[in-house]
Amino acid sequence: MNYTALSLAQTPPLSVPLRFFITAPLFTIAAGLIALWFGPELFESRWSYPLLAATHAITLGFLGSVMIGALQQLLPVLAGTPLPKPVWLSATIHLLLTVGVLLLMAGWLLAEFALFEFAIWLLAAALLPLVLLLIVTLFRSESKHPSILTMIFAVIGLAVTAVLGLDLLAGYTWSEWVLNRGLTDIHLGWGLVGWLAVLVAGVAYQVVPMFQITPDYPKLMMRGYAPMLLGLLLLWTLLQADWITWLIALMLAVFAIVTLRLQHQRRRRIADVTLDFWRLAMGSLLLALLLWLLAPHLHLTPIAPVVVLIAGFAVSAVNGMLYKIVPFLIWLHLNNRVQALGSWQGKIPNMKQIIPERQARWQFRLQLAALIVLFGALLVPEWLLRPAALLWIASAAWLGWNLLAALYLFRRIVSDAQDVG
Repeated sequence: MNYTALSLAQTPPLSVPLRFFITAPLFTIAAGLIALWFGPELFESRWSYPLLAATHAITLGFLGSVMIGALQQLLPVLAGTPLPKPVWLSATIHLLLTVGVLLLMAGWLLAEFALFEFAIWLLAAALLPLVLLLIVTLFRSESKHPSILTMIFAVIGLAVTAVLGLDLLAGYTWSEWVLNRGLTDIHLGWGLVGWLAVLVAGVAYQVVPMFQITPDYPKLMMRGYAPMLLGLLLLWTLLQADWITWLIALMLAVFAIVTLRLQHQRRRRIADVTLDFWRLAMGSLLLALLLWLLAPHLHLTPIAPVVVLIAGFAVSAVNGMLYKIVPFLIWLHLNNRVQALGSWQGKIPNMKQIIPERQARWQFRLQLAALIVLFGALLVPEWLLRPAALLWIASAAWLGWNLLAALYLFRRIVSDAQDVG
């Protein structure tokens, strides 16, 4: 991967992705507060309302926000096809998504299903037109990079996840709408594998070689991984056969092992906190698969593999992405602004100065500690769930602070440049 493959001239305004990135940690803090308030009750049942509220705060509020913001940033740059009216589109989707998730969480926490009626319309208005627009834009792209193909499949995964989720929500909301709880596992499978795992792979094809100076992923994998994974997911949805589940697990394990191997072969052997986040994510993915494999022989809560997959794999990978994407975007927009102002001679910080390694490193330590205690809480929730929640809140707050500090630095330098100009 190299920068020449990117259409940097198509970069949307900084506010387009950044509004999603800045508010996303608030949802992980909310999930931590729910865990702190309800304690061990959270893990008593997969159907407990506080658990559903906390899960959607992380999956839709944090992961969904960051991924949707990243897609609006990456699509024009990778595919060379800008989205129409990007600032208006971004602001509208952000508002609809944020309020929709808050109403969804409130509905679960208060057991007030009337709130779901508003959440359904808001989330449908945020997600469904966006999915359609993304698919049209991706198909219009002339870029042949495998990430484009992978993103098409990830957006299809998002579409299926959203439709299934809205159907389940409608079942809770309207008595005349049949609530089919059997769709829950399918909704979860498409959300975690079809949407998140495929999109992480698509972003990894770009971010890992580009920022961690590793060899590229194998070409066969970049071309075939996403269609095979979604094909298997579709078969699993129709047949619900165990052998298909095994094949999906095997493919996820292959992605984790290949990523770890590439990172081991990186050409620049210096400490990099984003590398540690990615390693934590891949290790968690392998641990989640191992827990799923051993589940019949262990006295663990049935939700253990899902908790490890969401909190360990997805959140850590997205966290690591933010520490590369945000400094790069701020550095890029600062250069563009300064060039536009012409004669300004001030110094533009490099990416390591926009979010200092030391600040990100402390957040990584908190994230690692939170995960270790959270994994322990799967065994003894009455002792460890609340300490895990406190660490989780601290980690999310530190991430939010680091992102806000980067935004403040951007605004200060632009202001100084305008004063001089």
